[in-house]
Amino acid sequence: MPRKKKQEQPKKDSLTKADIKRVCDILRRDDGVGAKDYIEQFSWLLFLRVFEGVESQLKDIEEAEGRKYKPVIDTEFQWSSWAKKDWKDKSELIHFVNKKLFPYLKALKGTKEKDKIAELFRELHNKIYSPYNLLEVIEILDKVEKHHFQDTHLLSQVYEEILQAMGSEGGWSGEVYTPRPVIRLMIKIVNPKLGDTIFDPFVGSAGFLVESFNYLYENSAKDVRVWKTLQTKTLFGKEKKPLPFLIGNMNMILHHILVPNLIRTNTLDEDVHNVPESEKHSIILTNPPFGGDEEKRIGRNYPIKTASTEAMALQYIIRHLKNGGRCGVVLPEGNIMFGGGAMARIRQELLEKCNVHSIISLPQGVFTEMGAGVKTNLIFFDKTGSTKEIWYGEVKGKFTKKKTIKDEHLEDVFEKWKKREISESSWVVPIEKIKERGYDISPKNPNGGDSDTLLTPNEILKEIEQNQREIDKIASSLKDILKK
Repeated sequence: MPRKKKQEQPKKDSLTKADIKRVCDILRRDDGVGAKDYIEQFSWLLFLRVFEGVESQLKDIEEAEGRKYKPVIDTEFQWSSWAKKDWKDKSELIHFVNKKLFPYLKALKGTKEKDKIAELFRELHNKIYSPYNLLEVIEILDKVEKHHFQDTHLLSQVYEEILQAMGSEGGWSGEVYTPRPVIRLMIKIVNPKLGDTIFDPFVGSAGFLVESFNYLYENSAKDVRVWKTLQTKTLFGKEKKPLPFLIGNMNMILHHILVPNLIRTNTLDEDVHNVPESEKHSIILTNPPFGGDEEKRIGRNYPIKTASTEAMALQYIIRHLKNGGRCGVVLPEGNIMFGGGAMARIRQELLEKCNVHSIISLPQGVFTEMGAGVKTNLIFFDKTGSTKEIWYGEVKGKFTKKKTIKDEHLEDVFEKWKKREISESSWVVPIEKIKERGYDISPKNPNGGDSDTLLTPNEILKEIEQNQREIDKIASSLKDILKK
């Protein structure tokens, strides 16, 4: 159902940002949850609360088309039935959640909606020990209205903030979260159209799919046909790990994508030697895993053997892009950009099979807010023939956990990209030159580079000290494991 242009005014008892932060604080203090698992526990509770509203929307759609709606979740297990119940014995609430609710949700099957819920809950467990903490959370989440779009808009914004905060706290959400200004720039350059199928094979928090949905919706006629196409035939993703899979689904639902086309699977564990046309897409937008570990046998899925996850991912992307399709991908500044051997052969294949038309170099601090300090590049190509020349652009600025990248920081490079402008921070390299240097596609500014983004000696020292602290932590953990 298309979103209304004018949203309802928030009610006096509507959910606020402070409420959501309060939920996270309550979950952190629970003996079974703590700082490590609060986002997972918040997500499944939020999912069940919001899904009651999703069911209302699905019911409206079915009845508008003259069909009788069959509820996805039986009445006994719907949020309003158990969460609003007056539990005389509070411990019975935890017993119900652990012994009845979760087993029921894990066993759902028969429709794509039921299969989706079962998939989401298959590896989830309730970790909330205290029924009083759970009841406090329920009371807060009960402020979400079934048809209250103002609430879900707020929820989606705060959910994004929570994902960012995870990176600052735990240093691990870089694997699931790409800064939204970077995603929006990539989408503007790739420029999806209604009728494209947009695929993220490493979906994480589903930022690329959510922002693509927003971009297409805002640039299309806002009618039921468009809405249905965007809901069911446009956005596709895959994710290996259970928590990012839950987060990605939750994020899409909060952004009004009611039944996300996400599959839980290890994308890299697919044989790419002969990809059927039905599995190819007209647009791929993704941030693949960097420097990860996979089983040795997985390397056999790829024509050019490598242990590098980003190198496997690039081969996967090339083979899953339709002829005429467009791609935007985040790659680290490292061997994948300039290394020899297998890396050089993969880049040669990319340049010969695809038109790599643009590469944008990001400063090192862009991913720092998500706990990842690696320098990255945005690579754009299409399957319209081989590469003739590459336009390079540099993003200027210093970014840290406190000073994060914003949309306005990327406006200059986008304007230069549109004109393929040559300047102090943008240049063009012909394919002949790239071949001469062993298919090295890393950004090498002929004007001396982005010197104003270099770290000061003190900043370098701080970074070394931080890295050493991380190494010491890992070494200490390994010693404890070995002792046991």
